[in-house]
Amino acid sequence: MNAELGARNSELQERTFEFGLRIVRLVESLPKVRSADVLGRQLLRCGTSVGANYWAATCARSRADFIAKLGIFEEECDETMYWMDMLIEPKLIREHQTRELRSEAEELLAIIASSIKTARRNKG
Repeated sequence: MNAELGARNSELQERTFEFGLRIVRLVESLPKVRSADVLGRQLLRCGTSVGANYWAATCARSRADFIAKLGIFEEECDETMYWMDMLIEPKLIREHQTRELRSEAEELLAIIASSIKTARRNKG
């Protein structure tokens, strides 16, 4: 692994970890009502698993395993945006509270989609 790739992996690990922490803070700020609790748990589960799945991908045992783990990352990141929308519609949170998180999720998705495409292209 070259130094540039290692630095990029480290940066993404930091970004995905921070993303998870920001999700935790958002969930902690939700109103204390049953619907917010149920939806918040879903958001917490997938939002924090984004970083865990990226971490797992960096430890993949094969290219196929790497691609599969990045695919899970992609799904969890996309699902995070869904659960944010589910909290916005019934006005449990305001859209502006998720704007930066959504932007970060979209950037992470773009990076991972590109990584998956590159890994598949370099497969053999």
